[in-house]
Amino acid sequence: MGTMDQTLHKLDDRTAEALGRLHDGQHMHKPPGSAIRDMRTFGSFAVVYLYRGRGHYHDANGFSRAVAAGDMILLFPELPHRYGAGPDTPWHEYYLVFDGPVFEQWRQAGLLDPMRPIWRLRPIQTWRHRFEAVIGDGRDPGWVQLARLQLTLAEALATQSIHHDGPQQQRWIDRARAMLDQNLEQPLSMPDAARALGVSYDHFRKRFTRLAGVGPLRYRAGRVIDRARLLMRTSDMSDKQIAASLGFCDEFYFSRRFKHLAGCSPSDYRRTLGRSEC
Repeated sequence: MGTMDQTLHKLDDRTAEALGRLHDGQHMHKPPGSAIRDMRTFGSFAVVYLYRGRGHYHDANGFSRAVAAGDMILLFPELPHRYGAGPDTPWHEYYLVFDGPVFEQWRQAGLLDPMRPIWRLRPIQTWRHRFEAVIGDGRDPGWVQLARLQLTLAEALATQSIHHDGPQQQRWIDRARAMLDQNLEQPLSMPDAARALGVSYDHFRKRFTRLAGVGPLRYRAGRVIDRARLLMRTSDMSDKQIAASLGFCDEFYFSRRFKHLAGCSPSDYRRTLGRSEC
């Protein structure tokens, strides 16, 4: 094992001990009528994102609710619960299992609340891909996955305040996010995006930041870097080719932006994948 690999392995061990660990993330498809009949405890935190179907959730706190595609169920280590598909529809989910001190701190701060186990997250495809991106292809180091999970939970949590403002706000932020998620290889004028939504740029920036928990420029930049990481994992493109495909003026600017947003340089990121520079 090389020096860099040894360093990352030790970093993973220290991170797991001090902050937490992401254990698993997978798709699961269940047939109609497959709801769990008896209460169970999971022993870890987990999120279950239902992206197709509908069913029901019930827990030992007395919380009981019908759930449908676009709902995320937040499970707590010690809280007995049951959930699953209704009698006439399948259940398609993506789930993540995790634990550690950092999530206990989230709970103590009231950010993860056992009395609010259902979060509404739309558009469905956007959030499904966000949860899938936390794991990636499984080759990212654990501390990277852990940081990605916390960012995704933070953005999901920020959307929950939208429901107090009514469905109009939800539709607005869904439309804005979808706009910023498209055509990542092309430059996007934020004033043009604001005009497409019928508001001034200043209004767009403030409203997006309030509802999404992050500004539109940062949100868009994060999605571009997510695409870069995907290309590094799944293609033989060089950094120069990826930079050009994503509209960066040169490889060096791409490298600076990647390090700023991802926390490591492209070359260091490739080393975590066990790949050399193309």
